[in-house]
Amino acid sequence: MSILIVVDEPRQWPLQIAGVTLVSARAYLTDPAYNEAHSGKVFNLCRSYRYQSLGYYVSLLAEARGHKPLPRVTTIEDLQSRNLVRLLTEGLEDLIQRSLAPIKSDEFELSIYFGRNVAARYDSLCQHLFHLVPAPLLRATFRRRRGEWRVQGIRPIAANDIPDPHKAFVIESASNYFEGRYRRARRRAEPRFDLAILHDPDNPEPPSNARALAKFERAAEAVGMACELIQSDDIGRLAEFDALFIRDTTFVNHYTYRFARRAAAEGLVVIDDPESILRCSNKVYLAELFDRYDVPVPKTLLVHKGNTDQIVPTLALPCVLKQPDGAFSLGVKKVETLEALKREVRTMLEDSELVVAQEWLPTDFDWRVGILDRRVLYVCKYYMARGHWQIVRREGEAKPVEGRSVTLSVGEAPAELLKISLKAANLIGDGFYGVDLKQVGERYYVVEVNDNPSVDAGVEDEVLKDALYREIMGTIVRRIEERKRTR
Repeated sequence: MSILIVVDEPRQWPLQIAGVTLVSARAYLTDPAYNEAHSGKVFNLCRSYRYQSLGYYVSLLAEARGHKPLPRVTTIEDLQSRNLVRLLTEGLEDLIQRSLAPIKSDEFELSIYFGRNVAARYDSLCQHLFHLVPAPLLRATFRRRRGEWRVQGIRPIAANDIPDPHKAFVIESASNYFEGRYRRARRRAEPRFDLAILHDPDNPEPPSNARALAKFERAAEAVGMACELIQSDDIGRLAEFDALFIRDTTFVNHYTYRFARRAAAEGLVVIDDPESILRCSNKVYLAELFDRYDVPVPKTLLVHKGNTDQIVPTLALPCVLKQPDGAFSLGVKKVETLEALKREVRTMLEDSELVVAQEWLPTDFDWRVGILDRRVLYVCKYYMARGHWQIVRREGEAKPVEGRSVTLSVGEAPAELLKISLKAANLIGDGFYGVDLKQVGERYYVVEVNDNPSVDAGVEDEVLKDALYREIMGTIVRRIEERKRTR
């Protein structure tokens, strides 16, 4: 496979482009042939990129399969946020004013076909916008107020919305792009030497408790960084810092992800970086990624509306159902009867086109291996909450109850545990991850990789003490220095 164009319904596709393969989104997601292909470019031209729609999953699973999707999921998320698109385009004011100066009306729509427009005079603006929001077919809306043009929004457009006179040009632009005839614009960034730690003092289950945050602050100062704790309303201040360390529970549809994206766009060193948040936040992505690279996991089935009858024959009961974007055991259900299974699957599929089902592996504890910069920092055993099958028991409005924990030195941990954990984390990136595993006999199974693992004073730091915080802060300093040297 070299070039795939993925659409909702190939029979309704209006463009004939030579040298590409047209495939339906449903086939791409469910046909094993596309999972087994080891390379290729995937141009996702589905009608909708809505969160957890077919179009969303085409780009998400294309990344997991090692393909090269356009748009990537980070771009899809950018397109959902009008404010973020405006922030990304703030550096283009002069180019926008020059390009749109001849226009007499106060509103203007610019069609962007693979970085180009039918009018060559807009090519430079199209290329810059396409670089910031790389998606095949876009429409940018501008409005003039007080004599100045401003971006109102950028949205994807469906192929059926392309005017007939433009279709030949779109085919030409697509063909040129497929052949590599595209000039990329340059990014700009000017980092400083200050650290922002994003946290939420009202989060009932934060990844770091107050004592740990104080230790992070002292460790930052010890390695030469000015450190400030910031909150959700401080996004406009990110340009003041040269690094962002997120110590709040991360979600894609959440301000933590917007902070990560904004910080990355500003040129900051970011932990958790937005791609790690995207990848770790979706269990469908993790399931596909681990399957592709032979990471040992509990027996898993990606469930959609067409294969719900395969859950019991494949996994038996009880089994575990996982909402794709659940975090830290949230959105995870253990089902023991066929009636409960049907009810929970039906409910989950109302929110997402795909759901993860896994065999249930009963264990007394879960392993957590903390990894940063592709190195193991800590190893913990988290025991199940008393009378419960998870390490945290949540019952209505009552305060969550956690099982006890034991922290080991890296040297005490089983070598195979560390090997598997590093393999799983390295598939995500070089960020800060917590790999959760179950042990059955002498075998280890990866349950998930979290992008913002817990670092609580008195738990994960039980072995390294303050050195754990200095190690994390030291990594951030090294990354800042490396970035400054390459500017």
